[in-house]
Amino acid sequence: MIEPADILVLNTGSSSVKFAVFDAHLQERLSGVAEGIGGNGQLCIGKESEALELPDHGQALSAVLKRLTDAGCGPDNLRAVAHRVVHGGIELTTPTRITPDVRAKIESCVPLAPLHNPHALSAIDALDQLAPDLAQYASFDTAFHATAPEVASRYALPPEAEALGLRRYGFHGLSYAALCRRLPEISAQPLPARLLAFHLGNGASICAIKNGQSVATTMGYSPLEGLTMGTRVGTLDPNATLRLVEEIGLAETKTLLNNRSGLAGLSGGLSDMRALEEAGTAEAQFAIDHFCYWAIRHGHSLLGAMGGCDAIAFTGGIGENARSIRASILDGFAWLGCTIDADLNAENTACLTRPQSTPMAWIVPAEEERQIAMDARALIEVAP
Repeated sequence: MIEPADILVLNTGSSSVKFAVFDAHLQERLSGVAEGIGGNGQLCIGKESEALELPDHGQALSAVLKRLTDAGCGPDNLRAVAHRVVHGGIELTTPTRITPDVRAKIESCVPLAPLHNPHALSAIDALDQLAPDLAQYASFDTAFHATAPEVASRYALPPEAEALGLRRYGFHGLSYAALCRRLPEISAQPLPARLLAFHLGNGASICAIKNGQSVATTMGYSPLEGLTMGTRVGTLDPNATLRLVEEIGLAETKTLLNNRSGLAGLSGGLSDMRALEEAGTAEAQFAIDHFCYWAIRHGHSLLGAMGGCDAIAFTGGIGENARSIRASILDGFAWLGCTIDADLNAENTACLTRPQSTPMAWIVPAEEERQIAMDARALIEVAP
């Protein structure tokens, strides 16, 4: 009997389950999403879509497994399921097989990621019922930043506040791990010793990567800190947050800072960079300028954490596709000797700079799902 080789990767959100199946060579066989969970939803695989009642995550995953079985990728053909889990706290800092103890630790991180970890747990628990013999693994978005020094991770808070878990964790770690793996393949050169990596999408962050390890990043206790984002405010004076709580209440403040700020708050409701570039309004242009200014400013703060910069890399939807945004950000680093080639940038080529440029700049396509599959495969291969 041939041992099943495929790995199913799940990224579970509040109302959706994104999935991808990778074969033994880590090539994606198919992918899709079940969305609209909690009511009338739809299941999309490739170019095919069907309307379904998806009252909860369990029903959504049941539908996904049925369609995967029809496509020859069901539980009997899988070696494992691998989950993206946003928060692993200070204990879960490497990919791991999910055991009752690991599940309990993921649950203990719910207060740190109340909008994310509960949904990952819903998927883990549902699969325990739907496919109890199928091994499950987890990769954590916070784990890549566990290498940051304590001076970078601690807020200047007393021990009783630190005991609540109030520290900088950082996020987008799976994206940065994949970037570190892919850039040497793309550039045909060793990973630069001091790499400034921009993950730019609806959520956005920058990471200082020294000798392949995170030493600082812009997101902190939550994904709210750091850059101007699609709907998130980014870094804000804590007293400004307290003022908002006094004026409009805690619940409304949470909604405003997470869902109605950032690019959307500055532009009058537009959070998508493509829509902003097409809008042609003064508000939209200011939102774009704000995004680029704070990317440049935060990026320079990370240079100090590395003691310089040998290369710059862009990933994520904006980083990979928004030519004018990349150009504006790189202009802010021209003083370093980073000289963008306008033709290469316009063509979205892998290398964005002229040969004599130091540092060089690169585009690295995001591969978070493949990274999760690789993490699971590596654990499977060393299992007794």
